Amino acid sequence: MSLNPPSLRPDLAPALRLDDAPARAAAGRAGQPTIGMVSLGCPKALVDSERILTRLRAEGYAISPAYQGADAVIVNTCGFLDSAKAESLEAIGEALSENGRVIVTGCLGAEPEYITGVHPRVLAVTGPHQYEQVLDAVHLAVPPAPDPFIDLLPASEVRLTPRHYAYLKISEGCNHACKFCIIPDMRGKLVSRPAHAVMREAEKLVASGVRELLVISQDTSAYGVDLRHAEERGHRAHITDLARDLGSLGAWVRLHYVYPYPHVRNLIPLMAETAARGAGVLPYLDIPFQHAHPDVLRRMARPAASAKTLDEIAAWRAAAPGITLRSTFIVGYPGETEAEFQHLLDWLDEAQLDRVGCFQYENVRGARANDLPDHVAPEVKQDRWDRFMQKAQAISAAKLAARVGTRQQVIVDSVDEGGATCRTMADAPEIDGNLFIDEGFEALSPGDTLTVTVDEASDYDLWGRP
Repeated sequence: MSLNPPSLRPDLAPALRLDDAPARAAAGRAGQPTIGMVSLGCPKALVDSERILTRLRAEGYAISPAYQGADAVIVNTCGFLDSAKAESLEAIGEALSENGRVIVTGCLGAEPEYITGVHPRVLAVTGPHQYEQVLDAVHLAVPPAPDPFIDLLPASEVRLTPRHYAYLKISEGCNHACKFCIIPDMRGKLVSRPAHAVMREAEKLVASGVRELLVISQDTSAYGVDLRHAEERGHRAHITDLARDLGSLGAWVRLHYVYPYPHVRNLIPLMAETAARGAGVLPYLDIPFQHAHPDVLRRMARPAASAKTLDEIAAWRAAAPGITLRSTFIVGYPGETEAEFQHLLDWLDEAQLDRVGCFQYENVRGARANDLPDHVAPEVKQDRWDRFMQKAQAISAAKLAARVGTRQQVIVDSVDEGGATCRTMADAPEIDGNLFIDEGFEALSPGDTLTVTVDEASDYDLWGRP
């Protein structure tokens, strides 16, 4: 069991590398071509990786969990920040060194010359969610070897998460024009999936044993805007309707990347119902506030009504007592003054957010923020990050201490000889806290849900007993 570190960002999934991915079975027959996958970046990229591997397995490819067992390796990259680009280049280099036959896809693939300039030996480079181009590159590098007996069987979906939870991507792209972000340039404008298609996927996941659906997109609140909220096959493409439909499936439904548009308040009653009955749309909102000072938000080209946001937060908490609010912030944005940063700290004191991530501003190649004046010195950014996280940590510690003695419903993520690692409704996997059970856990299995009494709290995690 491991304690939750304080600086995790909610837009990043854990890097999935070869040789450490037990979710991927190395099932192969003699002569069957095998493909490995390294997946970096956000949960949306992880979904892309799952879809690519599912298509490949349907064509007769086996999935290798190791470099040495693969005929080729796909590296699904992240290109959002310069540090993420560096990690992606490092992963490509590792795959080339360990395997030698590498196909690159994902967000950094939108800059093929950048990749081939560092790694000219890669076999192909494709951009984000370009599934057909990835498949074409694999076919060229490793021709399929179909088996007419095995391939008559329908291919089951390849998932890179534990069996009991899954990411459910409802849209691609984004209509915002934030100056620090190049996601619209890499992934395009908002393109929503039809609601009936989302529901069909969700129903299949729940039927296969998934107990928690993590709804993701670049802007979940805007879901269906491009479809004009059309209704088709009994399902309307609007986030409120979709959330209600998903909540009827009997699993936990967790909403990520929810911009605080006015219609978000219509989700809160659904969350209040879940808090009472234990399944449905969880009382949890992941909202990318980014900052609180109106001038900084204007320089970011984001909505700047932070005072009204405090009113919205108060209204959400009144309608759904106990709702968990998490967000991410940027410190050291170009032009950020000490007074503007102090305003952010004061706002955080008022908002009392439950889960908070923070990162220091970085230039991103192609982003308009690069050209803004008055960039903040690295040592100042580090100091502000330290001060911000210190305040966020104190808020988190106080909130968790208040849970000691309460009964909490949890879902079990893993069990080992030391105990069970669980999460409450307030905790998303990998990015929030954990609840640990270190006695009476022997009969528990991943995916189980149960109610526990909280005995102890730290800054980010809880301990309890059934």
